[in-house]
Amino acid sequence: MEDNGLPEEDNQEILQNLDESGQTEELVEMFEELPTPDVVEFLEDKPVQDIISYLSELDVEDQGRIFSDFAMDLQLQIARTFDPKKVANIFRHMYSDIRADLYQQLEKEEQIKLLPYLDKKTREDVIILSAYPPETAGGIMNTDFATIYEGMSVAQAMAKIRHDAPSKDMVIYIYVVDDAMVLKGFVTLKDLVLADPETKIDDLIDEFYVYAEVNEDRESVAKKVEKYDLAAIPVLNSLDQLVGIVGHNDAIEVIRAEQTEDMERLAGVIPSSEDEGYLETPSLKHFQRRVGWLVGLAAMGILSGMIISEYQGVLEKFLILAMYMPMMAATGGNTGTQAATVIIRAMSLGDVSNSDWLKVVLKELKISALLSICVAALTYLKIVYLSFQGLAPESFTIAFVGMTISLAIAIQVITSAVIGAGLPLIVKRSGGDPAVVASPAITTLVDITGLLIYFSVASWLLKVT
Repeated sequence: MEDNGLPEEDNQEILQNLDESGQTEELVEMFEELPTPDVVEFLEDKPVQDIISYLSELDVEDQGRIFSDFAMDLQLQIARTFDPKKVANIFRHMYSDIRADLYQQLEKEEQIKLLPYLDKKTREDVIILSAYPPETAGGIMNTDFATIYEGMSVAQAMAKIRHDAPSKDMVIYIYVVDDAMVLKGFVTLKDLVLADPETKIDDLIDEFYVYAEVNEDRESVAKKVEKYDLAAIPVLNSLDQLVGIVGHNDAIEVIRAEQTEDMERLAGVIPSSEDEGYLETPSLKHFQRRVGWLVGLAAMGILSGMIISEYQGVLEKFLILAMYMPMMAATGGNTGTQAATVIIRAMSLGDVSNSDWLKVVLKELKISALLSICVAALTYLKIVYLSFQGLAPESFTIAFVGMTISLAIAIQVITSAVIGAGLPLIVKRSGGDPAVVASPAITTLVDITGLLIYFSVASWLLKVT
């Protein structure tokens, strides 16, 4: 498959015109030439029966290539429409990790009907890959790689690579193993092409390599691929045997999935385990993912009402305090969320660990102290120059009341920053996901602490009981 050099919009327009004019033969030829994402984008908008009809016109290799890029729900629809023998033919030419994912999504009866039609290699491959948990390296690895042996010549190695026939996306690294499939190192395809055919692999092998363990968390694997800028990373079992590889495309998918999950948790939404779009997800499922946090935080918010009720006398005497409560709450929430976001990001990049908690807290104290001065100064100027004396009792000047409110908000900024930075670290240390406590949770918590600070400072300086 080669890129035809046309913009994506032109590709879609060409396909659409061929489809509307009934030029099926030319359309199928375009499917074979165009980049897979363009073909998939065109087909996914069609009825399932039309997709099946188009796929049937392609050779089985192109069917497997295109089918692998379909969304999982569309793959399932087509697999359940085709007879098991036809599905088995497509299975053989799918990317190994994707077909394992599809196999896991099939019902048990569907799996049983499919297995007899798979060749031995594909059947063993599907069963083995399906056995690993999806959140591990084994769950995202594929078996589309080439191996050569120690002691081979370059000519012998090239002959074996041609026999293994890995896809062009996975032939950059050639892995050197012994008879027991223990990984010894790797060579690049460039090394082999440029070397003399009689050169021994032992003279070309790079014995220093980055690898992932089969049960290693998939996010850790993706970070290794990103850190070392790898096209693929080998996956080893406990015996150091090569069992698969994770390509950079799979790593990107993991990073994107983890970022989406973190964003959902930051917003107080329970992450979904299914790869569904917003419009494709039923409203009830959206409701179920949001209601827990929303109701829980609303229940916590009752405490805010109780605090305000407790200090009702202060509010009655100083009406101006009520005017600046929204500013206090917003400032605290924004400060806490800022701190939490920065720390969670630093933790995800490995810049901050649990052992750095004291450094983090001290650093946030310094930062928030500077922020509090800016916010307090702005608040004071606003109260003094934009508020009138009638909002405060005759025995107090508007300047003194402004100083009181500014001090309370300054303290709120500092405590909010410490809470926002410290809470994710505490959750991480306890084995939880720090993103869970971000945004809504921290906002609710700093609202409660902010009200206590606000009214405590006001009662103390304004001498109201």
